[in-house]
Amino acid sequence: MERIDLPLAPASSRQAPLARCRLSLILPAYNEADRIPASLERIGSYLSSAEGTEVIVVDDGSVDQTALLVEHLAESRPWLRLIRKAHRGKGAAVRSGVRDAQATELVAFLDADLTIPIEVLDSLVAAVREGADVAVASRYVPGAIVHRPIIRQAMTVGFRFFVRALVPTALQDTQCGAKCYRAEVARDLYARSRIDGFAFDAEVLYIARLRGYRLVELPVALIQDRRTSIHLLRDTFRMVRDLARIRLNAMRGKYA
Repeated sequence: MERIDLPLAPASSRQAPLARCRLSLILPAYNEADRIPASLERIGSYLSSAEGTEVIVVDDGSVDQTALLVEHLAESRPWLRLIRKAHRGKGAAVRSGVRDAQATELVAFLDADLTIPIEVLDSLVAAVREGADVAVASRYVPGAIVHRPIIRQAMTVGFRFFVRALVPTALQDTQCGAKCYRAEVARDLYARSRIDGFAFDAEVLYIARLRGYRLVELPVALIQDRRTSIHLLRDTFRMVRDLARIRLNAMRGKYA
């Protein structure tokens, strides 16, 4: 997956939604040593005048130099923190970040490679500040512009079918890697979540629906997928298995 960099807007217009915002931004990372320095540089520039924002990189047991690079960068960036965890999956990494987040207003997460441009935070933060409990970036609502390889298109069609059948959320896109929550809502949802792998997004949003939280979807522009490590059969099986677990957990009252 490859990022398309968008030009940064002027600080006065770009950071209005983030001004005086108490935000914890979580970046789950696994073997991102070749991309994390550039991502953090871009995030640092974007958040340069956003007071009260912290960035938490949760290293999910990387076997490359991801953690060491972040640790080094954090020495000169007071807004940056590192959490090192054993490899359990993206869901476990985000859950750990939410648990450790210090923000009192908002908690958000983005994929560490910034395949979803950092600028999406503008609309996500604004939506939550305007009354949403959870704001979800979406690749399937009007205004979204997405280019994906055939393998991901095939996997997405199948996964969306099973989400609708097993854990309906009324959302078009549960899996896009950019979401923002009211801080207390994030803590409530992730304290109840159990899935460690990629289906954690669907689980958290399903719990949000069960608990009556207000969810909104906002379009994502200019995402381009040119590389993928997805294994169509293996990863589809794992995701469907986890969706079945989510439905079973709900039937047993484990999300109450």
